[in-house]
Amino acid sequence: MRHATPDDLVEIDGLLRDLRAIDGLVEKRPGVFSHRSRAFLHFHADPAGLFADVRLSGEDFERRPVHTRTQQHELVRDVRAVIGDKAANTS
Repeated sequence: MRHATPDDLVEIDGLLRDLRAIDGLVEKRPGVFSHRSRAFLHFHADPAGLFADVRLSGEDFERRPVHTRTQQHELVRDVRAVIGDKAANTS
């Protein structure tokens, strides 16, 4: 599995738009987000599709598939829950 490239990220443009709208997330590079100056979320690609590595609890990253819009919505919901963002999911 490799880090997602800008070409890979085109597939999840809607997800990235949703993540960029969350107060408290900072996009350091395309598809690489931090929270409170700490690495928080980034993406990987492999033949099975795209995956998010995200710190939803504790120190370790949790790998989550983001192949479907449902999986993407769940990721945004969970990120908002951790960060405390009050914005409504608009997608």
